[in-house]
Amino acid sequence: MSMPLSKLEKFFYIDKLVIHSLDLALYQVSVFVDGEEHFVTDDKGKFLRAHSILELQKQCRNLKANKQVLRQQSAYDEMVGQPSRSGTNELEVLLKDNDLY
Repeated sequence: MSMPLSKLEKFFYIDKLVIHSLDLALYQVSVFVDGEEHFVTDDKGKFLRAHSILELQKQCRNLKANKQVLRQQSAYDEMVGQPSRSGTNELEVLLKDNDLY
C-alpha cells in the first residue's frame, strides 16, 4: 500500500519512518501508521527514492515521526549457500534527523 507525502504531512504523528537501503546508494521510504506499513509516494504516485539518506530526510522533514530507522536486508545467507530460513535477516538501525541538509 502507498500514501502520498502531502497527505502524510497532515497527520498528527507517524509511528515509524523507515528508510530502506535498496542497493549501493539507493534508498526508498515507507512509514508505519496505525500498525500498517505504507510506501511514501509523491503526488504523481511515484515512490520517493534518493541516492542519499540525507536527501530523503530533507524530503520528509515535515513528517512528525516518533522513530526513524534505516532498514537493510542482507543477501549474505544466500551468497554463502545457507538454507532458506523462516525468518528474515533484516537489520534496523535507529536514525536521528540532525538537519544536515
